[in-house]
Amino acid sequence: MGPGGEGQVSGAWTWLTDPANWSGTGGVWNRLLQHLGYSLLALAIALAIALPLGALIGHTGRLTGLVSGVANALRALPSLGLLILLALWGLHTFKGDIALLGPAIAVLVILAVPPILSNTYAGIANVDPAARDAARGMGMTGSQVLLRVELPVALPLIMSGLRSAFLQVVATATIAAVVALGGFGRYVIDGLAQQNYSMMVAGAFLVAVLAVLGDRILAVIGHFVISPGLTGRAERRRKPAATTADLVVARGETADRP
Repeated sequence: MGPGGEGQVSGAWTWLTDPANWSGTGGVWNRLLQHLGYSLLALAIALAIALPLGALIGHTGRLTGLVSGVANALRALPSLGLLILLALWGLHTFKGDIALLGPAIAVLVILAVPPILSNTYAGIANVDPAARDAARGMGMTGSQVLLRVELPVALPLIMSGLRSAFLQVVATATIAAVVALGGFGRYVIDGLAQQNYSMMVAGAFLVAVLAVLGDRILAVIGHFVISPGLTGRAERRRKPAATTADLVVARGETADRP
């Protein structure tokens, strides 16, 4: 890294360690709440849309082409262009904060839907048919098979899709500052406008830290909600550790062999 890069990093560290930048309306704590608010709201809406749709398609086996078609189409949309287009439409249609907040949330939802939809469908579609047949043989209805068998088995893939969606939403929520919304993107956009590159680097660093911490939290949640039998943890728990006596016996048996 050249001297300029080192200066920007040290400047960003100075900016981050300045208590004045952590309090007030434009402080880090307030920007964190704004960034998390946009991201979690968009993620909740996307989950409410994609999870039932993916589960229904995976369970019934109908409209399977819709999953790849919708997912690929939504991934191909340019986020920044779509945000500006929807923001302009919102300013002419609505008034107040909803004129800017609505388009930003809509763009984030569009980004979050594909990974959740694809992983939910794939997780349920790949459930072992023998497990479904056994559940039906026990007298379960179709909805019971979906809720008690297919969704729990598909949970690892669903959580993976949720984590992927979270990372994309947190990263893309930064561009919400382009249409005058808050969040960590304000530091990047305002820093560029003011040529305050220390602020820009600090804002990018905060976004990266938030993404990594959020992903780790979702991984921990997945550790507890996913059945140990699906992750191999149960097998590792049941397998006893080899004792010193076992090792001695094993070595003795090996030495006695011709």
